[in-house]
Amino acid sequence: MEQQPFLQLIQVHQPLLHKLCRLYSDTPEDREDLFQEMIYQLWKSYGTFAQQSKVSTWIYRIALNTALAPFRKRRPQITYTDTLPEPPPTDSPPNIRQEALFAALKLLSDAEKAIIALYLEDLSYQEIAAVTGIAENYVGVKLNRIKTKIKHLLKQ
Repeated sequence: MEQQPFLQLIQVHQPLLHKLCRLYSDTPEDREDLFQEMIYQLWKSYGTFAQQSKVSTWIYRIALNTALAPFRKRRPQITYTDTLPEPPPTDSPPNIRQEALFAALKLLSDAEKAIIALYLEDLSYQEIAAVTGIAENYVGVKLNRIKTKIKHLLKQ
């Protein structure tokens, strides 16, 4: 396997990986760990990529499976609170709308997060269906339900 083409591939799709890390991890340290695990899993399967789908679809599938793996192995104990925790201070001013959107996205189920993340990356219904394994016509139904749910969460 050649390292340079792989590194270029990661460089191009790095924003996509970081978005998935942000959706599935709460702390910066957990995001870094998840990102490293995604890169490792991509590298392990890079030599077996058969190019039967788009590279971005393959990357999404590996990254999403990596992000969901801990949840499949164990069901975390979930406690609900009335308020969201305060985000850690950052050097740049927070984008209030973006933070509200990410807070709403965190309240979605893992399957809903996966579908909306793919949609926000402008993947077609066919590509979303290929990554998630659901029927293409059901992707539209799920997206409409997710959008309605997000609108409701943002109004609260």
